[in-house]
Amino acid sequence: MAGFSQTMAILSSGMRGQSQRIGHISENIANADTPGYRRKTIDFRAEVVDGRRSGAVETGAVRLDRAELHRIHEPSHPMADDEGYYFGSNVDLVTELADAREAQRSYEANLKMFEQVRRMSSAVMDIIKR
Repeated sequence: MAGFSQTMAILSSGMRGQSQRIGHISENIANADTPGYRRKTIDFRAEVVDGRRSGAVETGAVRLDRAELHRIHEPSHPMADDEGYYFGSNVDLVTELADAREAQRSYEANLKMFEQVRRMSSAVMDIIKR
């Protein structure tokens, strides 16, 4: 049964990571029009336990995208400089929507595998009970 629990832990780590990624994508979309906002990203890396990869993933620190902020011309904006420009965000909604779809599908794939392992575990327990 240790294989089942280890598999469940690996799948849950993937779901946790994608859930965190979706949260950051949601923040990015919500702040797409916020002046000076920088897009948030996270990296995934293999979890290492006792010098060996466990199969699970962990997320790295949240990073701010260092891409240039869009310069917007709107002289009436309170943050505009003497020339009428201010810096908007560097969030691209098309990129965010594509990333959200990818994260959602990855989460769903992990969830389906989680459910399959749970069913297999239940079937093994039913066989043992006989």
